[in-house]
Amino acid sequence: MSQRDGFTGGLLLGALVGGVVGGVVGALAASRQNSPEEKNNAFLEEENPDGGENPEERIETARRSLEGKIAQLNLAIDDVRQQLSSVNGNHTEQEDA
Repeated sequence: MSQRDGFTGGLLLGALVGGVVGGVVGALAASRQNSPEEKNNAFLEEENPDGGENPEERIETARRSLEGKIAQLNLAIDDVRQQLSSVNGNHTEQEDA
């Protein structure tokens, strides 16, 4: 019985210490990263380093690029669904509701 009490106390103490250490490490890691706004500005500046476009045009260019990537991902997802349905023996197309 005393071993169980020691185990429970050790488990709770370990969880508490681990939570504190994890929180400190997470806070330090988050503070060292750039904010999302800074990352977005850096991305837009990399796209056109000469600064020939105004910010609205850069945003539009970035949006179109993202739309193209989303379309590629959707095609890849559809392809995998078709492959999985043929592997599982489901040859009928099911529409998403």
